[in-house]
Amino acid sequence: MAERRRRLEPPLWEQLAEASRALPQGERLQKVLAARGFGSRRVCEEIIAAGRVQVNGEVAVLGRRVDVSADKVTVDGEPIGLRDDLVYYLVNKPIGVVTTASDPQGRPTIVELVPSEPRVFPVGRLDVDTEGLIVLTNDGDFAQLIAHPSGGIDKEYLAHVENGRVSPAGLRRLRDGVELEDGLTAPARVSQPEAGVLRLTIHEGRNRQVRRMCEAIGHPVTRLVRTRVGSVADRELAPGAWRHLSLDEVRALGKRTRMAH
Repeated sequence: MAERRRRLEPPLWEQLAEASRALPQGERLQKVLAARGFGSRRVCEEIIAAGRVQVNGEVAVLGRRVDVSADKVTVDGEPIGLRDDLVYYLVNKPIGVVTTASDPQGRPTIVELVPSEPRVFPVGRLDVDTEGLIVLTNDGDFAQLIAHPSGGIDKEYLAHVENGRVSPAGLRRLRDGVELEDGLTAPARVSQPEAGVLRLTIHEGRNRQVRRMCEAIGHPVTRLVRTRVGSVADRELAPGAWRHLSLDEVRALGKRTRMAH
């Protein structure tokens, strides 16, 4: 009887092949992490062994393979992009450029400043008269995290305003919140490096918010520049120029949004 069972069992190599087919297919996880800047493969193996990596919500083990087109991987709870076709651009938008993919009035658009392939879209917006930094990407999950106010991503602006030095009372209103037609603004961080120049940091994304806040305290904006998005700033990036965000910058922006939740 035992001999008959042995004859019915498939050869060991077939059993191993079947078991292998049942495992997740794709690239080795440590190789993927190393390619995305988490360190050498040995370091990435240690990160996996420490239980810091999850694949689709489950703690990964050494030897795990991932499908870079479908699986969602996090390290310390922070999502990392796996797909090779995802791009992240930082653009210094000039005045007169609209932050849309097309414009019925024929004005230049932000997507015309970056490569045409792959197709990307702006994360958030800057009005046509505002200049400065904006992120473009084709990563929808990343864009939603960055753009949504609940993500807690700070945006810093340099505002040149009319009517000279802003009074302490005016600065206090900006810091405490300004009542606008669409409600009270969240508290802002504000300084005045020189008379008529304000540095404001906000995390909301209301339409023309900084301009409306300054006008509400009697100091209309004459020039507005976004100088920072989260931890990302670049004083060397010329108006109309773009560059790729580094892996560290992408991870820092993603990590900041996770902390806010």
